Amino acid sequence: MKKFQVIFQPTGRRGEVEEGKTVLEASRELGAEIESLCGGEKTCGKCRVKLLEGELSPFTWEEAKFIEDKEKAQGYRLSCAAHILGDVSLSLPEESKVQKQRISKEIAENTIPLRPAITSCSVELIPPTLNDPLGDFDRLKNTLLDKYRLSSLNIDYPALLKLSRSLRMNGWKANIALWMDKEILDIKPSKADDLYGLAIDVGTTTVAGYLCNLRNGKILAMQSIMNPQISYGEDVMSRINYTMAHPDGLEVLQRSIMGGLNQLIKTLSENCHLLSEDILELTVVGNTTMHHLLLGINPQYLGVAPFPPAIHHSIDVKARDLGLKVHPSANVHVLPIEAGFVGADNVGVLIAQEPYNQDEMVLIIDVGTNGELVMGNRKKLISSSCATGPALEGAHIKFGMRAAPGAIERIQIDPETNEVRFKVIGNDGWNAELPNPKAMGICGSGIIDGIAELYRTGLIDKGGRLNRENQSPRLKTTNGILEFVIAWKEETAIGKEITISQQDVRNAQLAKAALYAGAKLMMRRLGIEKLDEVILAGAFGSYIDPEKAMILGMFPDCDLKNVYAIGNAAGDGARIALLNRDKRAEANEIARKVEYIELTIEGNFQKEFIEAMHIPHMHDPFPHLKGIVKDEILSQ
Repeated sequence: MKKFQVIFQPTGRRGEVEEGKTVLEASRELGAEIESLCGGEKTCGKCRVKLLEGELSPFTWEEAKFIEDKEKAQGYRLSCAAHILGDVSLSLPEESKVQKQRISKEIAENTIPLRPAITSCSVELIPPTLNDPLGDFDRLKNTLLDKYRLSSLNIDYPALLKLSRSLRMNGWKANIALWMDKEILDIKPSKADDLYGLAIDVGTTTVAGYLCNLRNGKILAMQSIMNPQISYGEDVMSRINYTMAHPDGLEVLQRSIMGGLNQLIKTLSENCHLLSEDILELTVVGNTTMHHLLLGINPQYLGVAPFPPAIHHSIDVKARDLGLKVHPSANVHVLPIEAGFVGADNVGVLIAQEPYNQDEMVLIIDVGTNGELVMGNRKKLISSSCATGPALEGAHIKFGMRAAPGAIERIQIDPETNEVRFKVIGNDGWNAELPNPKAMGICGSGIIDGIAELYRTGLIDKGGRLNRENQSPRLKTTNGILEFVIAWKEETAIGKEITISQQDVRNAQLAKAALYAGAKLMMRRLGIEKLDEVILAGAFGSYIDPEKAMILGMFPDCDLKNVYAIGNAAGDGARIALLNRDKRAEANEIARKVEYIELTIEGNFQKEFIEAMHIPHMHDPFPHLKGIVKDEILSQ
């Protein structure tokens, strides 16, 4: 197979790549990170490159959907569609570079009753003699039985290897690390050291870790990274497709997440002046696809009805079997999952918030590419998932991007002048207060803000149509599509205006309608007319303005003082399970008690979805928006 030299500018990354590979595949091999929200499916248009020199495959019809004729003439291509046919030099536009996403890692500092899976106990053994030559492990077991009433003990293989030497070096005194009071993990000197565990939330986009002292429950360090699997697809279906399209796809994705986790573990340990080997227990949550990819389970059946997971119950795996660089005997406890698209992360939210112990009727929404909803109280809990698509996270939006420096995250529109104020991640203050805001695109919270503001000011109607009669200079037509300018060219770092187009509004409506329709059907299943609380979970939920979200119609009407974000509740649930083994049993119990509803087979889903396409809704009243949105706009 021929190989050709590929150079990516301005970084200068270069190397030889096999003939016929796409530019996107070449970028993965050479470490030139290109944004690819769809994972190379040719549907997002975010992976643009500019051919400076050399030969690529002919321009395709898929590229024509995202690249205008004048840009085509300048050499612009989609990296997922252009194949290497010779030596090439390529330029990465600023908007095509993978931006390091702002990551929310905060969790609630709840007081958790301590009962970790890892405990320790001190022992002093009577040394063996010719009259008493009992084996070292049997001698240790008898001592633990006599002193602590611990029976039926096993010992992990690495601990067995060091047992005899450790006992003799320390005068037959030892501090024994135990897992679940049934397995010996380590033999240490007699002084009782602190014990350490790590809770991990493996999200589709971000991974968050919380290093904890198991003796007092304190969080010693928190750290988040981008999920390295992102280069193989932004959403779960892209990654499932990758495993199906490539013979080594599952191995590649599992190796990718393990590499990321090991770097996370190393960073957290070093920040606390510990060794990675000091970590004896890990708890993990994640959606069902992330769960399967982490464990090396083929996820292809999750993408086909009836979407069955390989396992519902929680599972314990040795960290060494997964390739995690922690203590050689460390255990990994992966929380249970509810259904094909409601995973262990949702179970983590449940044990953190405990709606099953409350009287109030609550809706918990984890907004993402796949929206997960839980509704109910102590009487009954139901859950569902809806394919919101990636629009609310910046994909399928003309100038959409992840929540990284340069992304517009807050938008306000003056109802009289139509002038726009916006905030950019990485800058302090609003655009008018800065000489050059250097905006690069719009992230999810900015999309929600922008469309809600367009509706509140009458620039779009209830159906989501931009008002062509408005005389604002910010309203323009590009290639026959109406759009509204959020940032002028001189306010951006990409050399062009940043807009919200009519198509962007439609894509956001599709996403929010799926959430609303799901919530409405769940309310009907429970026989309720209103919600007492709406909780926005997850990192994205932390940045959503609840008022703007309700104006858009992402969820049914609720008193806004009872609509709030809770940060990374899934990570909080993982920490709770790390510090209290009883919560693991509770997680397994509640995961099976929650009734999962498959929305796509609900009889009224299509009708509810169409009605929810309107802003905020075709018919449903929103009394709590009175005074926030003018009556004449709400009553359209």
